[in-house]
Amino acid sequence: MTTAEVIETLPANILHFDRKNPRLAEYGISRNSTDEDIITILWDAMDVRELVQSIAASGFFPHEPLIVTEEDDKHVVIEGNRRLAAVKVLLHEAFAKTNGWAIPAISEEAKAQLAQLPVTFANRTDAWRYLGFKHVNGPAKWSSYAKAKYIADVHNSYGISLDDIANQIGDRHKTVQRLYRGLMVIEQAEKEKVYNRDDRFRQRFAFSHLYTGLDYEGISSFIELKPELEEAESPVPQEKIKELGELCIWLYGSKKANLPPVVESQNPHLRQLDAVLKSREAVAALRAGEGLETAFEISRPKTQIFEEALMEAKRELTRARANLTEGYDKSEDLLRLAGTVAELADDLYNEMQRKRNPEKKRLTEEQ
Repeated sequence: MTTAEVIETLPANILHFDRKNPRLAEYGISRNSTDEDIITILWDAMDVRELVQSIAASGFFPHEPLIVTEEDDKHVVIEGNRRLAAVKVLLHEAFAKTNGWAIPAISEEAKAQLAQLPVTFANRTDAWRYLGFKHVNGPAKWSSYAKAKYIADVHNSYGISLDDIANQIGDRHKTVQRLYRGLMVIEQAEKEKVYNRDDRFRQRFAFSHLYTGLDYEGISSFIELKPELEEAESPVPQEKIKELGELCIWLYGSKKANLPPVVESQNPHLRQLDAVLKSREAVAALRAGEGLETAFEISRPKTQIFEEALMEAKRELTRARANLTEGYDKSEDLLRLAGTVAELADDLYNEMQRKRNPEKKRLTEEQ
């Protein structure tokens, strides 16, 4: 598409939502969904109410036309579904009232202007580059799942390689390949019936947890993931399908089993899960029902735990020393506690010395 596209007007009531839109697919919209279903999703999840306020105040900008294609004898809006929803809400106040939505009242003259909307025509094949740049790598980015779905649709529908898609939309960070691989992984889990997205514990599908985590060594090794450059439709080998199901459960939980995910946020939980999956003992703990925090502690190198414990002890003792003058009330119990701390510190120091200089320990014992 170019900036020289011809702009014309069409009645708003003959414009249809794009039920193939990957952003709508994320919320379960299908070919059988009604306009009311779509408007409700857009209102609840995609800030259509803000657009309603803006269009009510300033009108519909004629230099930002909807992009329309003709399919099945219908005019389908392939770019601008949120704006179309806002216009339909303003033109049909009864629908907003039924749903309890507060919308600004507009004049009959304003309604007449909104009844005809600026559009430009394009087919999906011609429009994908523009839409891909705008929503995958540009200023109006979709969610990671919607991006992945769109990339897969372009790749599969038009036979365009992922490299070509990346080049066309200006992706220099392998984001296209990573998103596609993530989508193939979750779809493989569903095809193999080891996970079902509809069974996830949380309402929101945090796809970014999966496609980001697949770049981590522990997670990718756990399922023996194929590299993103292979563009594989089944990135996980058959012998690791069980592990794929486990990974999905840990990422998204199970509503049926009343099992929340162990990963609630990418930082720090996704990194912690990655560390856990590098340790056989920690994985066993997670499988046995231990929490992520417990499994993560098991996975951590003992040298790191030891150093952190020493540093924390030093910090706490320094804090106690700073508050000694006004904080110590001459309590006998506190004095005995300090003595115990001193004995532990001496014992720890001596053991560290002996471990550091085993030869000196041997000579001392021989004497």
